[in-house]
Amino acid sequence: MEIDDVKKRIFELRELIEYHSKLYFEDDNPKITDYEFDMMMQELRELESRYPQFDMEDSPTNVIGGKASEGFKKVLHKVKMESLQNAFSFDDVENFINKVKDGVSNSKFVVEPKIDGLSVSLEYIDGELVTGSTRGDGIEGENITQNLRTIKSIPKNIPENIKLLEVRGEVYMPKEVFLRIIEKQDMDGEVPFKNPRNAAAGSLRQKNPDVTASRELEIFVFNIQRSSHEFSSHLESLKWLESLGFRVINIDKLLSDADEIFQEIVRIGEDRHNNPYDIDGAVVKLDSIYDRSVIGSTAKHPKWAIAYKYPPEVKTTTLLDIEISVGRTGVLTPVAILEPVLLSGSTVSRASLHNEDIISQLGLRIGSRVDVRKAGDIIPEIIRAYDHPIESAPFKMPTICPSCGNEASKLYEEVALRCTNPMCPAQNKMNILHFASRNAMNIEGLGIQTIEKLIDMDIIRSAADIYDLTYEKLIKVDKFKEKSVNNLLNAIEESKKRDLDKLIFAFGIRNVGQKTALMIAEKFKDLDSIIKADYCEISEIEGIGEKIAFNVKNYFKNPGSVELIERLKKSGVNTGMSENYISSKLKGKLFVLSGSLESLSREEATKIILDNGGSTSSSVSKKTSFLLAGENPGSKFVKAKELSIPIISEKDLFTMIE
Repeated sequence: MEIDDVKKRIFELRELIEYHSKLYFEDDNPKITDYEFDMMMQELRELESRYPQFDMEDSPTNVIGGKASEGFKKVLHKVKMESLQNAFSFDDVENFINKVKDGVSNSKFVVEPKIDGLSVSLEYIDGELVTGSTRGDGIEGENITQNLRTIKSIPKNIPENIKLLEVRGEVYMPKEVFLRIIEKQDMDGEVPFKNPRNAAAGSLRQKNPDVTASRELEIFVFNIQRSSHEFSSHLESLKWLESLGFRVINIDKLLSDADEIFQEIVRIGEDRHNNPYDIDGAVVKLDSIYDRSVIGSTAKHPKWAIAYKYPPEVKTTTLLDIEISVGRTGVLTPVAILEPVLLSGSTVSRASLHNEDIISQLGLRIGSRVDVRKAGDIIPEIIRAYDHPIESAPFKMPTICPSCGNEASKLYEEVALRCTNPMCPAQNKMNILHFASRNAMNIEGLGIQTIEKLIDMDIIRSAADIYDLTYEKLIKVDKFKEKSVNNLLNAIEESKKRDLDKLIFAFGIRNVGQKTALMIAEKFKDLDSIIKADYCEISEIEGIGEKIAFNVKNYFKNPGSVELIERLKKSGVNTGMSENYISSKLKGKLFVLSGSLESLSREEATKIILDNGGSTSSSVSKKTSFLLAGENPGSKFVKAKELSIPIISEKDLFTMIE
């Protein structure tokens, strides 16, 4: 390669890496795979090593992660949050081992799974969690303390005699939670998270801690950075952290031989598909804390650890067909039907294509050979298409709904095609399922298979038909016996008593989740009042914006919705909000909660307020009656003081309801 070509390639790589680094670390919206990013970084590192005249201090190879977000207060790390050097072959790992052994004698190593999540720092002073932050650029991160407090596996307090402790950990989203969330996003017509790491990072950077709490994040703590206690061994420090209530990865092997280390890396790689969390590599660490200090760090990496990155498993198969599924909100989603192939521990025969843009980018045709991988080791996705059959034309999304024949179109600023027919059978099926779901009307026994049978037999066509079901109709359904029929009829009868917020959520109004439904129900108390309310009355509810108010008004104007509500009323379905208060001592009072309370969880405190007639909000405004503050209350405390809003303690709350 000519020297001018080398220079051009180095600057090209730096530009690409900086662009994709921002997408990954700051926007939580990666456009390429981790492996593709790592390969670019590796190429740049090798070129800079061979041509040191082009090495620059601000090169991505000398910079950690990304900048701290402007959306959060910044935290200056007292100990630099370094990233790990990557290894892509056993030769790289062996070179690392030999360098360590040259620096210190009798070296012992541990090998840990590398959790694929977001790195955070937790600082405890006198036993209390005082600061939680992201890595950022390694020197300065984001203060996300309140969001980290919502993670149940993070201790909020440890013994008071521990004067100082700073630990590093990896926050992640369990695979099961990730699958549940993207399934709901798909049903609601939202763009799903790309992988669990992306989901965890986005969840941690939420402005509203309640959103973070709902995402069920977890953490593994993997290192002590500062401590008033001293340790000689990494294994010893992990056992101590576990005794304090931290979640750590259990390791009990000390290894010294390169072959032993390779075997452990292979073992972790073979087991990774069985874990409830994502891993993207294995970390080899020096066990001795003293030896770590002797070896030290580069400007970016510790010299006493290295991360072996597993290459993503990619399989080649054939695209047999593209089916179009219609979701609850009418979104048309293309699904690739593949010749079955074994990939990452399971047989893959389908892969979501999300939207028309992805199909165009890949140039997909029926019969194309395609490369498939699992995003985050979970979701099958097509990453490349080639060997297109000559007789096969590029796939085009249909302009009519495959379920009802209605025109499909793109709404303003949306990528997806959407069927706007409210009576579309495919939407109808998903709407009925949502209506009967656990968080809505909670009709036990009315799952997707039963609903499909009832629709196929023309017994039900809408949610209102559920309340017209009889013993005579149900006993004809395949596999339905007397007991299951009676159980379902009892569950249907019981569902008529559900509160108004459950009914509002059951309607499936776009962008109206459980919490929003509850706020609307608490404001208006009965369904007729909501229907009569004007746009401004709805948008003025704390936490509800113009978009949601518009969707609510539009829903109740729809003739199909009007008919549904009339039929539900005739069937005896409750359309009011019950006053199930222990007392009305807090009636009309709006509370905002902030910080860690002495004995109550946020959920328990909220229940006490609601049970006594009060209501809660996630943000402080002039409408707020009281701020219920615990330890480390954060920005809500400052705003409440600015607005002269009374600030009360947990003890004050108990006094108010006596």
